[in-house]
Amino acid sequence: MLAAGPVRSLGAASQPRLRFGEGPKDKPAWAGRRLLWLDECPAFELSFWCGTCPCLFERLEGATSTVSMEDVECRLVEGLVDIDEQVLALFGSLLPRAQYLPMLLRIQPRLVRPAQAGDYFAQEQVATWGLNSFWGLPEHPRTPYYRTYETPVDADAHLYEFVVPMVPPSWNDEERVAQYAAELVRSAKLTAVAVSTLDICAPAVKQGTDYHTHWALTHFLLDGHHKMQAAAAAGRPVQLLSLLSIDASLASPEEVGRTPALRQAVHAPRAPSH
Repeated sequence: MLAAGPVRSLGAASQPRLRFGEGPKDKPAWAGRRLLWLDECPAFELSFWCGTCPCLFERLEGATSTVSMEDVECRLVEGLVDIDEQVLALFGSLLPRAQYLPMLLRIQPRLVRPAQAGDYFAQEQVATWGLNSFWGLPEHPRTPYYRTYETPVDADAHLYEFVVPMVPPSWNDEERVAQYAAELVRSAKLTAVAVSTLDICAPAVKQGTDYHTHWALTHFLLDGHHKMQAAAAAGRPVQLLSLLSIDASLASPEEVGRTPALRQAVHAPRAPSH
């Protein structure tokens, strides 16, 4: 954690490029899917509204483009040293009008592929929820993603942090990734930007071997796809400006407000249950 600002209202009053909301509701269901929309297309399915279903960020067909802002590209390459109001306002204009908690983080991303080593969905989540009762398989995000940080909230809860690209790393330009990797050797200030949610979920009854509450801090990349891949490939830290949405999170404002303090704690994987 490098800096955190006060909660403030940001966003477009109408026609934001990205928004969180509910999908169409099937008749048997009490609610439609919880979605992140990009240009009126569902881009990601998120953790269900109930808070007892597993945490989720599943890429959908609408996640086909990034939303970089050329007006501040040079400033983000130079790197931010604090919460930058101009950068917040520009990226906030892509989002719905709501309350956001801005944080400037230094992260060490690790690229993870579904069903491979380090996959949260196949490991920590299965340990708590077990396998999907219908498919008999772990949940599947349908995208590579980055794991960055985790720490205990208390004895019965653990914070897991993820960075989710809007498009897979295989779509990135390899030459540009290599250029950023070289730049990261000289500076750790290169900055990516994300809109974020905090989803707090736990099964209603004990199902797996390690019952606890999962605090999933998920950053959806708006800018910095090449920087993030470069940092993971080079094993170097990179900065992330997070616009943490209070309204779109499955957490109370008070719980969201605990995030900056939790991000200042020592990185610590969850101890194996006995």
